[in-house]
Amino acid sequence: MGKAQTSLVYASEADVLNMALFGQTAAQWRSQNPGDKGNIRDHATSAQLVCLSNLENLNALFIAQSLPQPERLARLNQIAIHQMKLLTADHRLPKLPDGKKRT
Repeated sequence: MGKAQTSLVYASEADVLNMALFGQTAAQWRSQNPGDKGNIRDHATSAQLVCLSNLENLNALFIAQSLPQPERLARLNQIAIHQMKLLTADHRLPKLPDGKKRT
């Protein structure tokens, strides 16, 4: 696989994760937030970043299991919804500060 092809695969998989967690691709976010610096992940909450890290690992597992992309997206979205409920609902857990991208 060439460098350009590898970049397209990576971008495609990043958008699978973005769709699963944020409900939009990076390009859609940029078009809706033209004045914001950075990307969708730079503006994520700490809970979203924890969830995203988990989704990245699960997506790699699903790829190794040869699951087609639409099925991976559906599973990842269900997992993201469940994890975000857990990460944001338990008020006994200490809150991590929500960081923004350093400029």
